[in-house]
Amino acid sequence: MKQAEMTNKNTTGSSEDILVLDNLKVYFELKKFGFQHAGYVHAVDGVDLHLKRGETIAIVGESGSGKTSLMRTILRLNVPTGGTVNFDGDVVNDLNSEKLKAFRQKVGYVQQDPYGAMPPFMNVQTILEEPLKIAGIKDKAERHRRVIQVMEEVKMTPVEDFLTKFPHQLSGGQQQRIVIARAMILDPVLLVADEPVSMLDASVRVEILKLLRNLQTTHNLAVIYITHDLATVRYFSEYIYVMYAGQIIEKAPESELINNTAHPYTHALLAATSDPDPKNVDEMQDVPPGEPPSLVNPPQGCRFHPRCPQMIPGLCEVKEPPEFDLGNNHLTSCWLFREHAIAED
Repeated sequence: MKQAEMTNKNTTGSSEDILVLDNLKVYFELKKFGFQHAGYVHAVDGVDLHLKRGETIAIVGESGSGKTSLMRTILRLNVPTGGTVNFDGDVVNDLNSEKLKAFRQKVGYVQQDPYGAMPPFMNVQTILEEPLKIAGIKDKAERHRRVIQVMEEVKMTPVEDFLTKFPHQLSGGQQQRIVIARAMILDPVLLVADEPVSMLDASVRVEILKLLRNLQTTHNLAVIYITHDLATVRYFSEYIYVMYAGQIIEKAPESELINNTAHPYTHALLAATSDPDPKNVDEMQDVPPGEPPSLVNPPQGCRFHPRCPQMIPGLCEVKEPPEFDLGNNHLTSCWLFREHAIAED
């Protein structure tokens, strides 16, 4: 028995790929008393991911699953311990300072906390012009033109009413629109959105998601949407990666994953997803007890087995499951689906 071949569109490299993660690992060293080695935090542990131009994917998982560490490594804010991040043909791990600057101009970043993401002492125009200045655009008229353009794209109009305002003078939704405008100001090809609506009122969330979708379509953006909420993923992403304890444990097209959920952990995430329809409350499954394991000493075998209601004794706690191909671009790392493994030739 061998690991299933990676056959779906998100696990096969091609010339259309803008981003490829290959066996990416990010370990953080722990030190005791400030200097003695005390082990490693296995924040990201062997992640493969492919993203095509113009495609939107979601990375979902509860707190502690490794989503943020993965996102920071894609942005080269963390340095990989192993594996590679390949962006548009270049290995990001190896970029020098000049190429790293060019890379970051091609990648927009939308933070979770819009107020904390902006300097409180700068007004909107200064906040949006700053990336243009760093990029070397010296023409003041050109900078102003691009600021006006991006403000109109994020629906902050009349533009003149907002340019002189400071972050604290804006609502949460307006603040996030400015953060999105700043991420788009250099016309990126990849947008990384880290829980972009989790701190917003429910009435504003759909508007921001629609805005991101419109920008993605208009600019043919590749988008990575990071969240713990599968309810919003349904309306935004074409393909979903489910992350648990530093690993991707299930991945599939959005409709396939929602309608034919395989991994018990993904079932748990769906069960925990809030549903605005009260008729569906009684249909929610019980979420497995406990919390994600320590990433300093991850469990042997399947990392979900201590919480799994379908754990297979003598297997799940002993041997780490490979990736099994369920068809329809749907893969999962769960021993319940071992009959889907490709036999050795």
